[in-house]
Amino acid sequence: MPNASASQRRQLIPFAAVSASYFAHIGFFNPYLPLWLKELGFGLFAISILTSVQAATRLFAPYGWGWVSDYTGERVKLLRYGATMALFCACALFFELGPMALGLVLLIMFTHTSAMMPMSEAAMAHLVSQGGAFDAKRYGRVRLFGSLGFLLTVLMAGAWFEYFGMKHFPAWTVLSLAAVALSVWLLPDLKEAVPTHETKLAVMPVLRQEPVRWFFITAFFHVLSHIGVYVFFSLYLDSLGYSKIWIGILWAVSVIVEIAWFFTQAKWMPKLPLTAWLVLCSAGMVLRMGVTAQWADVLWILLLAQALHALTFAANHTVCIALLSHHFPGRLRGRGQALYTVIAYGFPGVIGGLVGGLLSDQFGLQSVYWASMAVAMIATLSAWKVWRLQHPANASQPKS
Repeated sequence: MPNASASQRRQLIPFAAVSASYFAHIGFFNPYLPLWLKELGFGLFAISILTSVQAATRLFAPYGWGWVSDYTGERVKLLRYGATMALFCACALFFELGPMALGLVLLIMFTHTSAMMPMSEAAMAHLVSQGGAFDAKRYGRVRLFGSLGFLLTVLMAGAWFEYFGMKHFPAWTVLSLAAVALSVWLLPDLKEAVPTHETKLAVMPVLRQEPVRWFFITAFFHVLSHIGVYVFFSLYLDSLGYSKIWIGILWAVSVIVEIAWFFTQAKWMPKLPLTAWLVLCSAGMVLRMGVTAQWADVLWILLLAQALHALTFAANHTVCIALLSHHFPGRLRGRGQALYTVIAYGFPGVIGGLVGGLLSDQFGLQSVYWASMAVAMIATLSAWKVWRLQHPANASQPKS
């Protein structure tokens, strides 16, 4: 058994590399894409539309890739194809493009990257489980490498763009996607067995379960409340006079506490049922958005608000992955992860980006955070419903 455990740990190393390189790419791309678009001369509403393209691809790409990966078992080969195509597509960013052409390039690129983490999570799911139960400690050790990658690039890019300007944004994109492509080509060539008696498994019976439906409702509103951070935070800080270095630092604070959570979550997670964590995470989001709306010009208060990311993102993400593993086991795993990406990131990203763009255009960027606080309240009520449905936990089920 010790040898088997060591073998599993070695198998997880390439997945940690994928997580590190992918989130290193996200670590500069998502925070600084709006600022690059602003430098290109786009207005707030146009920026919100272009940044929403990534979320739009999550409406169809993750489930499509997840369906193919579930029925072929070839998750690693699909990851290699997606990373390579995204790299080639990113090279087009070096050219001067109008809004339609730029939107098309982003659409193709994101179509190939938006499903990478769901497929990677699904591919390694069996490696971070013990006796069929989700192992939060092992998952956290892998996922924290993604946070470290994000932290590295968000700080480096902030300093680089402050001193050299945003003109090198396309080069950062290509180099980071090259690292992603290299890491997925180094993954072990794993293929999951595809037993014929399981190929007809459908997700609808799972989705008809009331706790599952309310879980997805909670995930939708929780991530929708985050769109103020994902899309508009850098623009908001820029409008308040923060330098790109400080913008990078404020993003980095959220990642540092995220790393701390992932490293220590095995100690904290057993203290509450998973569904109780959902309530706590969404309640923390209400506080975070309210503070960001009211006191973003007070640095030390904004730093504390960013520190809540350990709860509002890191803890919530682990809880969601654990619940998905419970509700969508085996051959349903890829589609379960994909549904989560579509419902929790696709629809909220499009709706939040467009509505946030309209709000910020009409009432200023601060209004986005008041709206996010209201949405977080809905997420909290939905999470409470999930907790009530699952509490007390059935003795035959894992604590959820």
